Amino acid sequence: MRKEFEPEVAPVMTSGATKVLAAATDLFYREGIHAVGVDAIAAAAGVTKKTLYDRFGSKDALAVAYLRGRDERWRAYLAAGLEKVPVGTIDRVLAVFDITDAWARENLSKGCGAINARAEFEGMGHPIAGEAIRQKKWMHELFADLCREAGVDDAEGMADTLMLLHEGGLVTGGMGTFERPFAVARAAAARLFRKTDGE
Repeated sequence: MRKEFEPEVAPVMTSGATKVLAAATDLFYREGIHAVGVDAIAAAAGVTKKTLYDRFGSKDALAVAYLRGRDERWRAYLAAGLEKVPVGTIDRVLAVFDITDAWARENLSKGCGAINARAEFEGMGHPIAGEAIRQKKWMHELFADLCREAGVDDAEGMADTLMLLHEGGLVTGGMGTFERPFAVARAAAARLFRKTDGE
C-alpha cells in the first residue's frame, strides 16, 4: 500500500513532455510558479501550448511534475550519500545534514523548491501545496526511520526536532542569513543525541 507521502506513479514522458518539463523546471525555480505563464514555458521548450496541455493537462499538473522531478533527484542524491554511512548509527542520521549541505550548494541557489512552492499556494487541498507537504512528510519519516534504526528512544519525537533543524537550515541557507547553516544544525543535532545518551 502506498503511504500518503509517497508519490503516485509518474506518467510516461515523451520527448515533447521532457522538453516542457525541463523548461518549466528552470523557469519555475528561478522565477516562481505564479510568475511563469504557459506561453513562456512553451516558448522556452520550443513546443506549442497545445503540446504542453496535451502532455500535462494543466499548469498545476506541470508544476507538480516539476516538484516531483526535483524530489526524485534529491532522494537519489540522499540515498547515494547515506549508502556510504553504516546503517543503524547516529552518524547515519547526522549525515543527512552533511548531504543536504552539499546538495544545497549545488542545487538550492534560491532555497528549497518545495518550500518556495508551498509559500505560493494556500490551502492543503491545492495539488501543488499538497505535493510540497508530501515531500516534507517523507523527509520527516526518513528521520524517524533512521532514528529507529539507530535505536534512539522516542524516534518520532527526535524526528520532529531533527526536521525543525533541517528545514531551518534550508530556509536560512535560502535567505543567506548566515553561513554554513547545516553545520550549525548538525552540531545542534549531535548535542541532542549526546544528551539522550546521558553525556
